[in-house]
Amino acid sequence: MGFALSVLYLFLYYLTPTTLLGPLAALHVELILAVLVVLVSVPSLTRAFIHKTAQSYALIGMVLAVFLSILIGVRWPGGAFNAVLGFIPNIFAYFLICLHCDSKKKLQVLVVMLIFVCVFVIAHGYADLLHVEALNLSPQTGTALPGGAPQGLSATQLWDMEHPYLLAMYGGTEEQIFRLRGLGDINDPNDFGQVIVCLIPLVFIFWRPKRGLLNTACVLLPAGILLFGVFLTHSRGALLAMLATAIMAARRRIGTIASLLLAGVMFAAAQALHFTGGRDISAGSGSDRTGLWGIGLELLKSHPLFGVGFSNFRDSCSCGHTAHNSIVVCAAELGLFGLFFWALFLFSTVRDALGIASATQVSEGDPMPVEETPFGPPIAQAVAIDKAEINRLGRLMVLSLTGFLVAALFLSRAYVLTLFLLGGMTEAIFEMALRRGMIAPRLTVGRTLPYAGMLTLALVLFMYVMVRVLNIAR
Repeated sequence: MGFALSVLYLFLYYLTPTTLLGPLAALHVELILAVLVVLVSVPSLTRAFIHKTAQSYALIGMVLAVFLSILIGVRWPGGAFNAVLGFIPNIFAYFLICLHCDSKKKLQVLVVMLIFVCVFVIAHGYADLLHVEALNLSPQTGTALPGGAPQGLSATQLWDMEHPYLLAMYGGTEEQIFRLRGLGDINDPNDFGQVIVCLIPLVFIFWRPKRGLLNTACVLLPAGILLFGVFLTHSRGALLAMLATAIMAARRRIGTIASLLLAGVMFAAAQALHFTGGRDISAGSGSDRTGLWGIGLELLKSHPLFGVGFSNFRDSCSCGHTAHNSIVVCAAELGLFGLFFWALFLFSTVRDALGIASATQVSEGDPMPVEETPFGPPIAQAVAIDKAEINRLGRLMVLSLTGFLVAALFLSRAYVLTLFLLGGMTEAIFEMALRRGMIAPRLTVGRTLPYAGMLTLALVLFMYVMVRVLNIAR
């Protein structure tokens, strides 16, 4: 029951209650569902491992950082409580997965849910794109409604209402392009592109050796649809993240040099196919983002401890934009205090992912012969998870995290649910290996703190060097 409600909660989060429930969304079904999930999760706490993970303490620290950033940075106690309430639904995903996702089959259910969400958006967006291009519509040319826009609505507002899956903008050649986007917290093409790039490696959780027809239907076909979805977003950050993921995936089989050459060929092909909608990928074309990164570092310098306030970057920046970089936005809004806990979560997650992906760190243990089904009692057929399978799942998580983190360099997505979802999946796989005696226990929280501190300073230094180098390159 707990796992089923958790999947439903995540499903509602990505596709929004309004899309799935229509008028019933006014009843705040998502809040009712969250309360139910909490209630059914209480018995699982006694046998859970979340109190052993550094990520759990990192998230508690981030909640405190969000509260203090508004209380001290903005001097608004009421706003501090509201900020915490807005932040908690995102980190909720980590705890739900750690509590209820204890088998490979449940991981597969999560991946199926994410595939359905992305294919749903891609299908609706592509159908909308065909309709718009056939009628030659845009925010400038008007609406398909007879009589035009209703009184009180601008053309852009009406466009967003009629075409929620498309963002109209101009490319590098001043030609209007339409970019695919999702709903809710992924209603930006770059954000949706990031989710797809993270998901593509996870689709291979269904890959089975020597099962060509099954692999084509369950892996290659969904991966192809997702790649098409990335193309429709025309996201430069998603393209770079996809290339980085391809390098990581290929270097194990063909070597680093060959994988870099392959990525170069893929980049050239993407440019020839106008993958980015005619927008350049260069230091000059990204000068606006570089400027925002510099502003973010200045905000950190002026508010070093607790930042300018959670989700307050736009208001603190005279240009009215966000940082377009997850490291910078976290540092500027939550200060070094919040960035430390974000780095603690990131370090622990990446370290555990690399651990379960390593053939030397994972040994042959005592496989558990039976896995529970997601919604019922254990199945009769024995399903063993051996060292090779743990390593394969670990490599998929490393690839997914690579895609997320590379895209995060160009997006202000430091607190997005997808990061905490990937963190929970990583720890669920790590726990499977740990229960079978395949891997050494996690580092204690005390041992991870110095590493998190060093990573915090390294991230700030990295962004400072990036800004200086890109400014020189311009």
